[in-house]
Amino acid sequence: MPNFDPRLALSYAHRSAPWAGLRYSRETTQMRAVRNDAPEKNETALEEGVMCEVLIDGHFGYAATADLSSMGLQRAFDQAIATTRSASRHKAYAFTQAQREAVQGSYQSLCQTRLAVTPLALITKCLQAASKSMGIDSKIVNRSAHAMVVQTQIDYYSTNGSHTTQSFDLVDIALTATAAEGMQSQSRSWSQTGQHGGEVFDEAVFTQQGLRVATEALALLAAPNCPSASMDLILMPDQMMLQIHESIGHPLELDRILGDERNFAGWSFVQPGDFGSLRYGSTLMNVSFDPGKANSFASYAFDDAGSPARRELLIEGGMLKRGLGSVESQVRSGLPGVANFRASSWNRAPIDRMANVNLEPGTETLEDMIASVDEGILMATNRSWSIDDYRNKFQFGCEWGRLIKQGKLAGVVRNPNYRGTTVDFWNRLSAVGRDQATYGTPYCGKGEPSQVIRVGHASPPCLFRGVQVFGGQS
Repeated sequence: MPNFDPRLALSYAHRSAPWAGLRYSRETTQMRAVRNDAPEKNETALEEGVMCEVLIDGHFGYAATADLSSMGLQRAFDQAIATTRSASRHKAYAFTQAQREAVQGSYQSLCQTRLAVTPLALITKCLQAASKSMGIDSKIVNRSAHAMVVQTQIDYYSTNGSHTTQSFDLVDIALTATAAEGMQSQSRSWSQTGQHGGEVFDEAVFTQQGLRVATEALALLAAPNCPSASMDLILMPDQMMLQIHESIGHPLELDRILGDERNFAGWSFVQPGDFGSLRYGSTLMNVSFDPGKANSFASYAFDDAGSPARRELLIEGGMLKRGLGSVESQVRSGLPGVANFRASSWNRAPIDRMANVNLEPGTETLEDMIASVDEGILMATNRSWSIDDYRNKFQFGCEWGRLIKQGKLAGVVRNPNYRGTTVDFWNRLSAVGRDQATYGTPYCGKGEPSQVIRVGHASPPCLFRGVQVFGGQS
């Protein structure tokens, strides 16, 4: 809860604005890193402030402040009121208070042990254990282990009676082993990202994963380069995360489709008339927006405009149904959307952002998918990506590749890459696994001024037929 009375600031703003809102945010971030067994980073940061929002002459406007005194909040609202009144002459759409429904409620991340009571010494101990477990060979030239733990409190209030409070415990863990010999080097990594507490800091798990990534880095160093051919492709969930993110999440954001992001993040190949008619992928493709998924990185109950967040299908049976657009984008475009008006910090106004965009599980086992492939490759863990401004033509590289020959896994290959175009690629989806895994990233960039925000994606392994695969450089 904020240490000031938001009702006083809202009452002040309400004298000049028909509607006003206030979003208070307090976030503590702690970073720990170990490299080659030695502690490398030990940092703590605190950010706290308020975003003031007003509706004047059909236009929403904002001003932020870290001065939480009565006078500081009044100055911020004065600025928001003045700039909004001036900018309303050039508004893109005439909004009303109907776009800010009155809501009350709360949300808290599901955790066994809150981060607030998790000893930082335990985190460093786990990272050091991981680093040591990677030291299995002199060819392992770099061993790194990183953890970021974040505690966030967001309270939202408005003059029409809204009050929501949300508390988040967030963890981002990454281990990387790099093996090198001569001019060749290969890296293998493991990550765990989501809404978790101290229960994820298990020294045995860190040791096990550290040993695995070091062993696989050495295997990659000795492996031949990935062949170049058209073949069947199995993508594991940690690579499906990026495939979903870049070729579904971003192109379905309604502000991109409306052109709001064209100067910075680009547009989208998706057009307004495609909703309800575009066959985005095969009939096996079902994609959801699921802000209630337990432990996913971007779970929440309300977006940053106070809209209740509900699970919705974006793509059903391969057909495009719904976009990733907030209430404001929905009324502007006339298209169905979701509650995804999100801001990266107290000093950023919310914009349309993907959150938990997931590929729904199918019925196949990974073993069944492998057995169905005569000639193909399995790829895991993204290491490079490139996609055009319309989120259509892409090229992705992975850390790990295993050839598939006559229904069985064969040798390891290094530098595996694949390319395609979005709709053609998803229509090649021929099998969807039944075991879903959840991943996320804290580094999705968008907006002017730039906002780097957290997103989550869950997916099973998936099989795509006849994909262009090729080798790359180290």
